[in-house]
Amino acid sequence: MGRNTRKRRSPLAVRAVAASAALAIGGGGLIWANFYASAHETNSSPNTVKAAAAQVATISCPDIGQKLTNVPANAKSNVDAELATLDKQITEAYARLASSRQAQANDAGFVQNAILSPLKDKRSAVIGRIKIDFTRVGAAAPTTLDALAACTGTTADQAQTTAGGQNNGGQQNNGQNNGGQQNNGGAQASAAPSASAPANIGGQAGNGPVAADFVDITKVAPNVLAKPQKTGQASRGTFTTQCGVNANKNHNTDNVIVAPGVTNGAHHLHDYVGNQKVNAFSSNNTFLQGGTSCQNKNDLSSYYWPVVRLQNGTQDFDRNADGGGKEGNVGKILTPVQAQIKYVGSPASKVVAMPQFLRIITGDAKTTTNGLANANAHWSCTGFENKVQLTSQYPICPQGSNVVRTFAFQSCWDGQNIDSANHRTHVAFADPASGVCGNGFKAIPQLTMRLVYKINPPTLQNGVVKNAYAVDGFPEQLHKSATDHDDFISVTTGGLANKIASCVNSGQQCR
Repeated sequence: MGRNTRKRRSPLAVRAVAASAALAIGGGGLIWANFYASAHETNSSPNTVKAAAAQVATISCPDIGQKLTNVPANAKSNVDAELATLDKQITEAYARLASSRQAQANDAGFVQNAILSPLKDKRSAVIGRIKIDFTRVGAAAPTTLDALAACTGTTADQAQTTAGGQNNGGQQNNGQNNGGQQNNGGAQASAAPSASAPANIGGQAGNGPVAADFVDITKVAPNVLAKPQKTGQASRGTFTTQCGVNANKNHNTDNVIVAPGVTNGAHHLHDYVGNQKVNAFSSNNTFLQGGTSCQNKNDLSSYYWPVVRLQNGTQDFDRNADGGGKEGNVGKILTPVQAQIKYVGSPASKVVAMPQFLRIITGDAKTTTNGLANANAHWSCTGFENKVQLTSQYPICPQGSNVVRTFAFQSCWDGQNIDSANHRTHVAFADPASGVCGNGFKAIPQLTMRLVYKINPPTLQNGVVKNAYAVDGFPEQLHKSATDHDDFISVTTGGLANKIASCVNSGQQCR
């Protein structure tokens, strides 16, 4: 199987992003100033004023699903259900963490004894069941999972010591830049609550975003690198499909790719365009019967992404629902004012048609704990897209400019599989310098998406962000911009997949 060929950020930068992310919840009993250092900002004078008992800010658990690269077909449904159980366990532990600040202040061993140890036991039980799922179908049980049972609690004190980072420089992937942003705002956090009060630092629900998650885009140096040079064999055409902006509010918190058959498997809310019958219990047959919001009725593909919310003190319809307010996803849900879905070609070769029911996830919803290796978030503003793309911060756009959220999906396919156990290894990114697919992979039309939001610019006041916006996510991921991700299931009729490939290969601009 192939692997993604993304350039990796430096270990220092990855640790710095995780550190600044872990600070978002904070903990009672900790006093600090200027601890919200950006992942790309050197902190030469870390604060040293703190209370004796720093509390855990967030929970970090190994992502077991990403380690399972080869699951027997007969065991897949059971394994997927167990992986969804692991996510539910982390959510429950995080909720316990957020609601027990007073107990943590009174007992230094509370988090370990009352939250992390029970969580490890529960995860061990799930791992045991996953291994049984393998052996039941005659496969060898994975031997490395037991070491992944334990989770850790990251304290704000620990995070402070590594909060200083460095500027990564620009990173290019498929002709789009992923990094290079820097925080020039010098945001400072106000003092945390005392040990006798529950922490509520950052965000309407107390779990982010924070001031350092935002940057004035006019103060960020240009960081978009040039796209690979096109060769004589390049596929220069495009195919645009018009599927709307989810104005009919087709939402759910399921994830049929990662957690089929599991209600609320995503733990956050999605916008859906394209196929109109997508939920945890959908099947390939369901997709064919689902209808579509696309103008081209042969495009039954599903395009879905986490919603963006304005955290202005208001609540939306899901304020008391799983995946919504019950899991820290709060505020007014914003509908994009534009949603462009376009397939583009390869700079190095012709493309083959996408196979029916191909599934692709781009980005990583768990970068706060996984690190940035699979991050593929791109945030910018109208008028700045060709100059600045941000991964680890949200942009503050100037008046008259809108927030832009873009995705460039993996454009290389292994030629055999429509999915893989970890939902990554059957597709890969092309080489960022040449655009060539490696490891025997074939170029397919690259799906690109551009979502535009009209948002009043957030403001930073005394280290606090006002009128914040943030992408929905798992509660322990702290609403970081790098957790942005997008999902796609290719479903076409009437020969549309071949038409898309033909348009791209022939250099036409098709709709």
